[in-house]
Amino acid sequence: METGSITTPFGRRSMTLGMLASQVMAGEIKPDQSVDKWKLFRLLCDAKPLLGISDRALAVLNALLSFYPKNELAQGNGLIVFPSNIQLSLRTHGMAEQTVRRHLAALVEAGLLVRKDSPNGKRYVRRDRAGEVDEAFGFSLAPLLARAEEIEQLAAAVMAERLHVQRLRERITLCRRDIAKLIEAAVEEEIPGDWQGLYHKFRDLIEGLPRSPTTAQLELLLDELTALRSDILNRLERRVKSTKQRGNADYIERHIQNSNTESISELEPSFETKQGAIAEPDNDRGAVTVEKGRGKAAHPIGEKEEEQSRRPGVRNDGGGLKSFPLGLVLQACPEILAYGPDGAIRNWRDLMAAAVIVRSMLGVSPSAYEEAANVMGPENAATVMACILERGGHINSAGGYLRGLTRRSEEGEFAIGPMLMALLRANAPAGRKVG
Repeated sequence: METGSITTPFGRRSMTLGMLASQVMAGEIKPDQSVDKWKLFRLLCDAKPLLGISDRALAVLNALLSFYPKNELAQGNGLIVFPSNIQLSLRTHGMAEQTVRRHLAALVEAGLLVRKDSPNGKRYVRRDRAGEVDEAFGFSLAPLLARAEEIEQLAAAVMAERLHVQRLRERITLCRRDIAKLIEAAVEEEIPGDWQGLYHKFRDLIEGLPRSPTTAQLELLLDELTALRSDILNRLERRVKSTKQRGNADYIERHIQNSNTESISELEPSFETKQGAIAEPDNDRGAVTVEKGRGKAAHPIGEKEEEQSRRPGVRNDGGGLKSFPLGLVLQACPEILAYGPDGAIRNWRDLMAAAVIVRSMLGVSPSAYEEAANVMGPENAATVMACILERGGHINSAGGYLRGLTRRSEEGEFAIGPMLMALLRANAPAGRKVG
């Protein structure tokens, strides 16, 4: 049986105060104290971050526990195991013996094991005539039993921290969704304000989060997002209150009917086909035929735009479509910038000049573009050409696509807004997702 005396390590390994403290603690185990070894091991896995041990060290400890004959760790059962490094290597699925020795040393340093070395440093057991263990040399599991309550508390703390982080991520996700949808609603309703600036601020907050954020960083991000959401809500609430005070019933009706249930955080580019599909223009409805395998299905390119444009109360400018700020168009379609005069676009005239170059490059006929400009208005036609350029790799026939959009625009079934919003999100710098 284990004598409980203080032992020093064999060979060149030095004795430390930490080893001494572990042995002293092991000597204070209560006679009736016991714990299920596998339940304790699961708690150790949870408490691993606070104990400073690795996954592979836990694998070695798991192998050591498998050599303990009882399920209950108890002083009366003896707490020393004495497998060789070869046996440990086999039970750790072929871990190299040198690696096994390194992780055994880490477990001793962490205060989870105590070495009880023999005079020659070998691990073995001496039995009496009845076959009972008289004295064993190897590794004592007594520190595990002595620290069982502490390990349980550490595991509970880790689990509580993990739950706290999970809730932080959930709340951050909700804030991100709210901010994105509120900004989109403000843009769609044409409410005055620097919504583009607020969107940039929102993206800067998200992209400033490290790949593996700490709890403090998540808490700070949540506070900043909550403040930004409150600011946006206050702006929108002031607008609603001022509208009610004016008694403009028509505006209230338009506000309710034109509320967009889609979000820039959820919309995909409406004219983007799935990867691996072949897109061809449909001559009747300006749709694309998505061919995948042997089957074909017609899918309107502007499906979300059609749904949006059918809602009553949408204000039409120029060629029958809503107009958007030039800065928003360039942010959603940055590729058009390379075709502007001197590689820059400073005003709508520059954008329309760039659109003519892009039209020729994509093989759109002059008549198709002229028809689009007459129906949509010159600025909106240039905007559409910028969108087509942005997703040119997904459109098989730019000319057929533009003619289809022109026809639907004539019928009042096409809107540019959802297309721009989808591209705006697609071209935003990639930020780290939370939750």
